Amino acid sequence: MSESKPIDKNTETQEVQTDADQGSKARQLLGMKGAAAGETSIWKIRLQLMKPITWIPLIWGVVCGAASSGGYTWTLENVLKSAACMLLAGPILAGYTQTLNEYYDREIDAVNEPYRPIPSGAIPLPQVITQIIVLLVAGIALAFALDQWAGNEFPTILTIAIMGVFIAYIYSAPPLKLKQNGWLGGYALGASYIAFPWCTGHALFGELNWRVVVITVIYSIAGLGIAIVNDFKSVEGDKQFGLKSLPVMFGVNTAAWICVLMIDLFQGAIAGYLVYIHENLYASILVLLVIPQIVFQDMYFLRDPLKNDVKYQASAQPFLVLGMLVAGIAMGHAGI
Repeated sequence: MSESKPIDKNTETQEVQTDADQGSKARQLLGMKGAAAGETSIWKIRLQLMKPITWIPLIWGVVCGAASSGGYTWTLENVLKSAACMLLAGPILAGYTQTLNEYYDREIDAVNEPYRPIPSGAIPLPQVITQIIVLLVAGIALAFALDQWAGNEFPTILTIAIMGVFIAYIYSAPPLKLKQNGWLGGYALGASYIAFPWCTGHALFGELNWRVVVITVIYSIAGLGIAIVNDFKSVEGDKQFGLKSLPVMFGVNTAAWICVLMIDLFQGAIAGYLVYIHENLYASILVLLVIPQIVFQDMYFLRDPLKNDVKYQASAQPFLVLGMLVAGIAMGHAGI
C-alpha cells in the first residue's frame, strides 16, 4: 500500500500568491480595479492609462453601426475598413479619453485607486500630456482618412470624432467637468460608449440619418446605466472631492436601482420601436436577452453593488451588447 505524500503548505501558499499576483497585474494592465502598483515597463504603463477594458463597448458599437447601415458585405476591403474604424473608436479615441480622464482625476485616484500610473508615480505628467496629444492627433487624422475611404461627401466620421473629443474634454476637465454631475456625466459617457461609435460604423458603410441618431441616443440612456456602475467603486473619493455621482447623490442602493431601470426600460423602448417597424422577431430576441440581465441584476448588483459590480458587469452586460447587435441588424434589415 503506497504512502500518501505530505502536502507542502508553503508551496501551495506560494502558488496561490503567484496566481494572485498574475491576476493583479492583468487587472492593472486592463485598467480594472483591484490591481497593485509595481509595473516598470513604460509601454505597459501607457497601456494602463488607456484602460483597454473600456475599448470593448466602443469596438462593439462600430459593429452595431455597420449592421444597422445595411451596406456591410464580407469583402476584404470592408473588413479592413471595420478594423481601422475599431482602432479609431477603441485604442485611439477611447484611449485618448481615458488618458485625459486619468490626468484630470489624478488627485481623486490618489484616494480611490492609488495604484493607478499617475498617483503611484509610475509615469511623469509631461509624458502623460504627450500621450494625450499623440492620441488626439492620430484620432483626427484617422477619422479624416476613413471619410475619404468611405467616399463621404460630408466629413461625417471626422465630425463625430471631433464631437467625441470635445465631449471627452468637457467630461474630465474644468471648468465644466461634466462628471461632477451624475446625470450629465453619465449620459456623456453613455453616448461615448454607444451613440458615437454606432453612428461612426453606420456612416462608414451607409448614409447616416436622423432615425439612426435618435435610436442611438435612446440606447445611450441605457448606456448611462452602465456608466453609473463605474461610479460605485469611487464613492469615498467622489464625496471627498465634491463630485456628485449618482451613488453620492442618492445613496448606493437607490443609485443601483436607477442603474438597472435605465438599462432595462430603455432596452424595452428599443424593442417597442422594433415592433413598430414590423421587426417582431428581432424585438422578441431583444426582450429575451433582457430577461437574464434582470436575473443577474437581482443576483449580484441590487444585493451588493459595491462588492459585486465587476461580477455583475461580466455576467449581465454581454446580454446588453448582444441586444445592441440585434437592434442594429433589425434596423439594417428594415432599411432604416
